[in-house]
Formats: sequence, structure tokens, C-alpha cells
Amino acid sequence: MTATAIDSSMTFNYIKKTEDANQLATYKKMPLAVERGQGSWVWTSAGEKYLDLYGGHAVCGTGHSHPHVVKAIKEQAERVLFYSNLVYSDIRARAAAKLVSLAPDELTKAFFCSSGTEANENAMRMARMATGRQKIVSFSGGFHGRTADSISATFLGKYRKLGEPNVPHHFEAEFGSIESIRAVIDGDTAGVIVEPIQSMAGVREAPAGFFSELRSVCEQHGAVLIFDEVQTGVGRVGSWFFAGSEFAGGVVPDVVTLAKSLGSGVPVGACLVNDRVSSEIRENDLGTTFGGGMIAMAAVLATLEAIEADGMIENAANAEAYLRKALEEVKGVAAVHGKGCLVGIEFDGPCLPVYARLLEQKIITGTSSNPAVLRLLPPLCVTQEELATFVEAIG
Repeated sequence: MTATAIDSSMTFNYIKKTEDANQLATYKKMPLAVERGQGSWVWTSAGEKYLDLYGGHAVCGTGHSHPHVVKAIKEQAERVLFYSNLVYSDIRARAAAKLVSLAPDELTKAFFCSSGTEANENAMRMARMATGRQKIVSFSGGFHGRTADSISATFLGKYRKLGEPNVPHHFEAEFGSIESIRAVIDGDTAGVIVEPIQSMAGVREAPAGFFSELRSVCEQHGAVLIFDEVQTGVGRVGSWFFAGSEFAGGVVPDVVTLAKSLGSGVPVGACLVNDRVSSEIRENDLGTTFGGGMIAMAAVLATLEAIEADGMIENAANAEAYLRKALEEVKGVAAVHGKGCLVGIEFDGPCLPVYARLLEQKIITGTSSNPAVLRLLPPLCVTQEELATFVEAIG
């Protein structure tokens, strides 16, 4: 694919000026305008080519504009763009069946919504409905979204304060510490929500034994266990889900929440739930206008099919293995964290200068709340050659 010129009236300066004049300044943006993409690459309004190892914040799991996903969206758009959950839909039926078939056996039902934070909000609501309790426990360093209940469950930096006044009945435990969760959980706890790998906190991990003990403590107190897999799900960690994997000690929670890569860029979220939780949900207990819409369902089904057909899960695991080995001797790299295509590179000093220099070399990466940790969230189709370009650049 070759870069094509755009009309001179749409130069980067014009685009930037127009966005700045008409959009709230809520993001610190990179000095480029992405016009199109393919695989792990994007092209800008100036025709420059960038290696994208951030994937639009873990969203572009199948790569930019994967042909199978594009074809599915186009064909569905020509049939019907949208109708709500008040009707049945062939594409929704197929997407739900495919997603449930790939999940651990205990997770038997799907609920579709529009985003990760909406999935987390509904997961916590389901926990309250299933138990008749109010209290939600979450962990230091976890990020669950920016809507009211989700940001109240977020104990990371400034985010919870931004959500004030917070939703009541939220309590904090220390990530990775079973003693901490034992001190907080009790008979009033409806649910415990955990981000299995804390991406925004600097790709923080916990040992598999922590999840096994967490499952046991939740069962002891009758609390619903929720894995927030908005970032770790859909193949990113080198398995379809963190839930049920060796990283989790085989633990399968009561609810798994998904979004980000689930639709390859089309906004969609989901909750996967077990029979214990689903048996407590009645008509009109949950609702969402756009959840389960036809375009989103076409994107979900095609995304899952593309990941499977192209061997992307195995590729994600191989990408992690390559990076770990290749970065062993790179000066300034103190540690490598994460799984699959969710990788945190910890430097022996601030990573921001590295991030800036990489961007100058036309490589897009991400930072985190840990000033020393650079994050990579590349498409699951990223090649070893592309990763070698990155390693050479920081070396």
C-alpha cells in the first residue's frame, strides 16, 4: 500500500487548528493526524509512515483495517446498520455463540454493550443483583473506566478524585496481597473486581497463586469475582482470556468484562457471565441502546475469526518471548513486564525521553502512570521484523 496525498486544505496544521477550535482539550495529542492504516502501520496526513506499537490504546488487536473485518462490516452495513435488542438478529446470534464458545466453559452467557467502562458498570451491577449486597472491593493501581461506578472503583493516581462525588460502598485492597483482601472483604461484599494485569499502572502483575487465593476468599464470603479483561482479553496475553489461563492459576471468575480489541476499532463491550450470576438477571434489569448492534456484532464475529484464522494468539506469545530476549542486553532497560502483546518496559530512569525519541523515529508507543515504564500494546499480528525495528531504535 502506498501513501496518497490529501487535499492541501487538509494539512496537519489545518486539521489540528480545526480540532482544537471545536473539541474539548481533554487529551495531550501526538503531533500527527492518522489518515489510514494497515497491519501494524499507519500513515499520516503528511504521507509519513509510522510503526504503531500502541494500537490506539490496545484497540486495534487484529491490526489496522484487517481485510476480513472490513469486509464483514461493509457487508453488514449494506444489509442493516442497526436495530436494538428488541428484535432477534442473525449476526448477534452468531457473534454471541462464537464468543461464548471461546470462553472458559463456566462462562455461559454474554451481555453486549458499547464500551469497557459500561461493561464494568454492568458487571458490578450484576454482582449486587446476584448477592443483594452493595459493597465492591477493587485494587490499588487498577483502572476500570471513567463513568461513575467504574471510576469509583479506580484507585489509581488522580482518576478517582476526578470522579468525585464518588459512588459509595467502594473499598480498596492492595493488588497482589491476599492479606489485604482478607482484611477488606466480608459478608457485606457484593463483588471484587480486579484488572489481572494493571496496564495503566505500569503493567503490574500478580502471581498465579494470588488469583487462586482470591477465588477462594470470594467463595468463602459469597462475593462475585470479576476479571476486568478490557485490555487483557481477546487474545492479547497469548491466550483468549486471562481467565482460565496458567497466568491465573486456572481460575475462572464469575464475570469477565471485555472491550478494546473486541471489535477491532468498532466500539463494543461485553460481559461474559456464569450460571450463578445469569440466573439472577431478569428482563429489564440491564439495558443498553447500542449494545448488540449489527455493525458491532459483525465486527466482533469477524475479529474473533481473524484472530483464530491468522494464528494471532500464538503470535502474541511469540512476540513477548522475542521482546524479552532481545531487550536483555539493551542498555537502560531494567525489566520487562506483562504477557503477550501487553508489555511494559521498565527503564532505569524516566521513559518519557525514550517515548519522545521513538516518536521522532516514527514509532508510536505509550507511557503509563509509572514514569519509568513504557507500554507496548501492538496489534496481535505484529511481526518479529517490526519488533526488531523497535529494539534497534531503543538500542
